[in-house]
Amino acid sequence: MAAQIKYADVEVGTELPAASFPVTRASLVQYAGASGDFNPIHWNEKFAKEVGLPDVIAHGMFTMAEAIRVVTDWVGDPGAVVEYGVRFTKPVVVPNDEQGGLIEVTAKVAAKLDDNRVRVDLTAMSAGQKVLGMSRAVVALA
Repeated sequence: MAAQIKYADVEVGTELPAASFPVTRASLVQYAGASGDFNPIHWNEKFAKEVGLPDVIAHGMFTMAEAIRVVTDWVGDPGAVVEYGVRFTKPVVVPNDEQGGLIEVTAKVAAKLDDNRVRVDLTAMSAGQKVLGMSRAVVALA
C-alpha cells in the first residue's frame, strides 16, 4: 500500500485530523503481553505508588504507538513513516475505573523536505499535560 496523500497537496501548517485514544488497565495488560514489558508500574497500583508514581502508568512505547496512529491514519500507509522519535516528558496515568486514561493527539505538517517527504510534528496530551516532547515523524508521500 502506498501513501494516499500527495506531496503537492500538502502545505506547511496543514493540520492532520486529531484523535483521542482511551487507555484502560486491560489495554496495558494486553500491551504487556505483546511487548514482554511486565514492569509492575504498568499494572500494579500499589507498586506504582510505592515508587512515587500517582497511579499505574501507560508504557512509553504504547503511548508513542498510539500517537503515531494520527499520522498513519492520515497518510493511509504505516510504511510511509520513515522516521519517528519522541521524548517522554510525563506519564499517561491510567486510573482503575471505567474511563481509564486518555491520550489526545494533534499533528501538523511542520516542513516539506526533499524526495516527497514531510516532517509532521505531533502533540500528545493526557490529563492536560504534554506527555511526549519533540514528537516528530518524517513521512514519504505520493
